[in-house]
Amino acid sequence: MKRLVCSLLLISTFSFADDGYRLWLKYDLINDAANRNAYARSAQFIVLTGTSPVLTSAAHELQAGLQGLLGKSVSIVTNAGNRTGGIVLTVATAPATNAQKLLNDGYQLTSRKAGNLTISGKTDVGVLYGVFALLRQVQTGQSIDNLSVTSNPNIQYRLLNHWDNTNGTIERGYAGESLWKWYELPKTIDPRYRDYARANASLGINGTVVNNVNASARFLTDEYIQKVAALATVFRAYGIRVYLSVYFPAPKTLGSLTNAELKSADPLDPAVRAWWAEKTNEIYKAIPDFGGFLVKANSEGEPGPQDYGRTHADGANMLAEALKPYDGIVLWRAFVYKADPKSDRFKAAYEEFTPLDGTFDKKVIVQVKNGPIDFQPREPFSPLFGNMPKTPLAMEFQITQEYLGFATHWVYEAPLFKECLDTDTHVKDKGTGSTVANVIDGSLHQYAMTAIAGVANTGSDRNWTGNPMAQANWYAYGRLAWDHTLTSENIAREWINMTLTSEPKAVKTITGLMLRSRDIYVSYNTPLGLSRPWAGVHFAPEPWQEKSPRPDWTAIYYHRADSIGLGFDRTATGSNALAQYRPDVQKNWQNPDTCPLPYLLWFHHIPWTKKLTTGRTLWDELCTQFYTGADSVRWMQQQWAEVKPAIDPQIFADVTGRLTTQHKEAIWWRDAWVLYLQTYSKKPIPAPFQKPDRTLDDVKRLSEIYKLR
Repeated sequence: MKRLVCSLLLISTFSFADDGYRLWLKYDLINDAANRNAYARSAQFIVLTGTSPVLTSAAHELQAGLQGLLGKSVSIVTNAGNRTGGIVLTVATAPATNAQKLLNDGYQLTSRKAGNLTISGKTDVGVLYGVFALLRQVQTGQSIDNLSVTSNPNIQYRLLNHWDNTNGTIERGYAGESLWKWYELPKTIDPRYRDYARANASLGINGTVVNNVNASARFLTDEYIQKVAALATVFRAYGIRVYLSVYFPAPKTLGSLTNAELKSADPLDPAVRAWWAEKTNEIYKAIPDFGGFLVKANSEGEPGPQDYGRTHADGANMLAEALKPYDGIVLWRAFVYKADPKSDRFKAAYEEFTPLDGTFDKKVIVQVKNGPIDFQPREPFSPLFGNMPKTPLAMEFQITQEYLGFATHWVYEAPLFKECLDTDTHVKDKGTGSTVANVIDGSLHQYAMTAIAGVANTGSDRNWTGNPMAQANWYAYGRLAWDHTLTSENIAREWINMTLTSEPKAVKTITGLMLRSRDIYVSYNTPLGLSRPWAGVHFAPEPWQEKSPRPDWTAIYYHRADSIGLGFDRTATGSNALAQYRPDVQKNWQNPDTCPLPYLLWFHHIPWTKKLTTGRTLWDELCTQFYTGADSVRWMQQQWAEVKPAIDPQIFADVTGRLTTQHKEAIWWRDAWVLYLQTYSKKPIPAPFQKPDRTLDDVKRLSEIYKLR
């Protein structure tokens, strides 16, 4: 029988192409027999010392993982007796073996020679996370002998934000339709829901906002609460709580369904507050572990408390009051800005929220995008971080690649996340713990609650993320949400070993490729601090765009190209947005002669002829960046071709095709920017670069194709 099991595992591992569905939880048979036997000696059986659904999930995940990796059956028992060489799963109810160092979600892995390996947690969820950590050790070829590991999450609430709509579409989704089949729920439970929960639990993600921040009131009807409750039932066994994005005027919208229509959604109206309290009670009856509400209000046309002359704090505190009897929170997004052609959108969130610091209820966390504009390929950190000491701030990263090439371009986002997290806010002297990470993990301001959110890149595509390489961004976000001290390189190596290959040379090559991918993208897309949050087609280059429903949705609003130069002056001579940062941060960016080149055009309007620190003029440096960035995609193609023998053929072919498209589109972006900006600079393209073989009108026509209905 054992021989048959091994044979079937071998067949499943080697006879079928990898379609990417299993993500980093592949659990394929370890090829090296010596290593396999070494692991097997410590994994002869599993002892389950509890019966909760989460512990049961942990035991079954460990059993399935070990049986796949070791090619042998591993039994689950309730008592080891005198046996040794097994793995014990236990909730540490008493402070034994450093259990006092554990937080609620933390875990410990401990092993002794001639004894059993123990996975313990202060809670059953901690044990589950410990199981995945042990499996990660085995998948990446690390020893599990003499383990003594204690791991706690840096951040309390680690969430995915899904921008999924009721009709199955996903705003900024590039991997198919929504995972959630609303019209089939609650009776039909797609197996993908469980696999989604498993993948998130393996990273320590403990919350999911299932619907778009541009919310529909439909989610607050009993019909849809029951659908969400069905998802919550699946997720609960993996330690994941569900949250809802809410439509602020829902009391008015839904009241008409019950002949109890309210005349307003004013957060200070007692009738409105009573409506929210009743609705929240209804939700908790259906979902006892409901996580809370996420709110986008008075932003991009979404209604909110300001419609009634109230503040963001008034709106958030009304919802917090409704949640008071329960263990739920309010996440209130700081992504707000008014359509004012004379203002600087960069400054909007700071101006709206810093005056409200200290006025939010203790159940409220303000959720802030990593940069001050909108998920740009490279952005300075938001000045809100470090400037709201009395209000917990959550980080919002975008995993889905809205401005990073959709699912066509290979961009590893861990360096983007780390660039923000590791930046010093200079709230304290340098080196004393005042990075952006120190803000959101609560250590700088002693926040009572901490949170981080990632806008999900999952969809109905079989491989979950469209581009198989985009799975690494989901993985990297989850790993950094747990431990923001991890490096981009180490996370990449883990993911490659668990997902693509363990062949050393291939791992090294792919790691190098991933670590350079984001900078390559920035070079041909938005070098030197250009930004591009224009409306219309996010996919297509349109630096010439000058008409839009709002001035701050045009391209010219951001790049400010003219006959003199390029860039947005945010110093004291311009919008003075720099004044929102601490003096030491301002010092880094306020002088165009010393401002780091990646942020130069974020903060300065630079003459075309000005010589930069590279020794080239602005125009020549821009051309160099655009051309070498596009050419570097060829290098990516060459690097990928070298690892072909070590990669599953289906995955290899998929990525090869996408890289071919990426190179074509990189040249498209290069040509669009260079030809458009040349109309202002009046400069020739410097040697050795060749003039594009198409005109600006040609490029514009190509972009217009993507606007056709």
